[in-house]
Amino acid sequence: MQIAELIDNQALSPTLIADALRTTKAEIASTLGLGQDAISRSSRLREMVEILHRFEVYTDCSALVAYAWFRSEPLPGFAGRTPDQMVRE
Repeated sequence: MQIAELIDNQALSPTLIADALRTTKAEIASTLGLGQDAISRSSRLREMVEILHRFEVYTDCSALVAYAWFRSEPLPGFAGRTPDQMVRE
């Protein structure tokens, strides 16, 4: 998932991101602790996309695997919080 592919009208597109991750904008908003109306204006969306991209490149995995990791993998060095929990905070 290349960040440039997720941009529409010079901004990250929640619709394109949801399509790439085979989910909905509502699910992404919920993952980030945002309302659906606030998702397109949030810096959390960019943070999530950057983290997913880095994880994909580092592990040579798909965007779907990166998104699953982002939502479910507790990180020992961060008191067992998942990446999505840290972005929400």
